[in-house]
Amino acid sequence: MANIRDIAKMTGYSVSTVSRVINNNPYVSEEKRREILAAMQAVNYIPNHTARVLSVGKTKHIGVILPFVNQHYFDTLLSGITTAAFSRGYKVTLLPTNYDPHVEEAYLKEFAAKSFDAMIVTSRANPIEVLLPYLAYGRIIFCEKIDAVPDGCTYIDREGSIREVFSYLKNQGIEHIGLTLGRSRTLSSNSKITVRLAKDYFPAFSEDLIFWDSLSEEDGKEAAAFFADKEVEAIFTNGDSVAAGVYLANPTDWLVIGRDHLFISDVLQFSTIDYHLQQCGETAVQLAVKEKQGSIRIPYQFIQRTA
Repeated sequence: MANIRDIAKMTGYSVSTVSRVINNNPYVSEEKRREILAAMQAVNYIPNHTARVLSVGKTKHIGVILPFVNQHYFDTLLSGITTAAFSRGYKVTLLPTNYDPHVEEAYLKEFAAKSFDAMIVTSRANPIEVLLPYLAYGRIIFCEKIDAVPDGCTYIDREGSIREVFSYLKNQGIEHIGLTLGRSRTLSSNSKITVRLAKDYFPAFSEDLIFWDSLSEEDGKEAAAFFADKEVEAIFTNGDSVAAGVYLANPTDWLVIGRDHLFISDVLQFSTIDYHLQQCGETAVQLAVKEKQGSIRIPYQFIQRTA
């Protein structure tokens, strides 16, 4: 198999000139570039990826830490990330953790070893104190607001959106609500905000009125059974798929509100929040490649519907 020295001998150019062509260096004449590329094609020469990375100092590769992909929230966020990355010539590698902190830290060590130019953390399993030291190795973008990271966050205004939903419910005369939330092993930042505001707005609310580990329509149906003997007038869910399950199980018992603005919310005509997740993912890539800087809030829209 041919190597870079063979290409140099074939063309009569130096190894450094061949290397510049391989790495798309602009300071090579078009004539030399054509001859070297023709020689590479003739012998089916494939440049060594590791050597190229060492030469140019970039992998053109972004790692994306996420818990799983079989959920609309992460699927839409990932769509924005891949669209923006591919349009800029970057590869994307998915790094699923299933919220295992040890798996997450193993990925961070790969990042420290320069496997990626940048890392996007869509949702983390570890406390932020575990991740912050890895900022010394390169660009890490967080899809949440972190005060300790003034440059490298894109986030959804969850608190603002939840306050608007709860104010709406209060204006509807609602006094007793139930919640569906995600992982129950630890309270995520999203869950903490939701629970705190529920207690602020609804004095009768208690954590006994939370149905945990909700991800799917089937979970929503189970949540409907859970709330059947609870004296709640409305259920604020953590996603439209869950909301659809609740609504389909008991379409007249409660005022149901979702999140994510899926097509099903329009079909069933329940209220929802559009967090513009595609835009959030695109912004994460812009931050990763330093087209943007700072901590960027993505706007939301509370879509009110009457079923």
